Amino acid sequence: MTAVMNAVRARQARCAALGFWPGPIDGIDGPRTRLAYAAAQDAQAAKGLAFHHPTGITRIHWHWTAGGYSPNAVDLRSYHALIDGEGKVRWPVDLTTSRSHTLNANGGAIGLAICAMAGAQERPFSWGKAPITPAQVSALARETARLCRTYDIPVSRWSTLSHAEVQPSLGVVQRAKWDITVLPGMDGPADPITVGDRLRDLVARELSTF
Repeated sequence: MTAVMNAVRARQARCAALGFWPGPIDGIDGPRTRLAYAAAQDAQAAKGLAFHHPTGITRIHWHWTAGGYSPNAVDLRSYHALIDGEGKVRWPVDLTTSRSHTLNANGGAIGLAICAMAGAQERPFSWGKAPITPAQVSALARETARLCRTYDIPVSRWSTLSHAEVQPSLGVVQRAKWDITVLPGMDGPADPITVGDRLRDLVARELSTF
């Protein structure tokens, strides 16, 4: 059966993001998970913070729309925020509004998407008609950094991640998603976590300027 982002799995991901390893992100509330949860709660309380933000937001999922540089009607219904071809960020809805951007893993996650990659192909690789631009990548990093600061989201593989990383990092099976596994200047797609680390490095740099 396909795994879902249940409450325990979400808690495990949050613990891992905060630096308290709960063991496998598997949705099972075992002893190691409970110990990590208690330690994470104590650490947050020491900083005057709850385990997570009152909105319940704990993660940011990065996507591309597989469309053109302007959001279409489907994009506006699917994501919380969209980055157009000029790098401008558009928020069609409040971030607590339900959106279906990640299979079985939408709860607690902001869907932040780059409007790009229409006609792109993973194998053999083709950028398609609307390749991701450097301006869009920069905007993605800036907006992610802003959201991380506002909603107490650590920059980590379990809390700021691409759609392609959801399955290997959170254990929730997706349908052959490869966004975002290629960035401007790359010859083709690469390991999703390696590419995600590049994006997280950009986010960390943005946070250092705040």
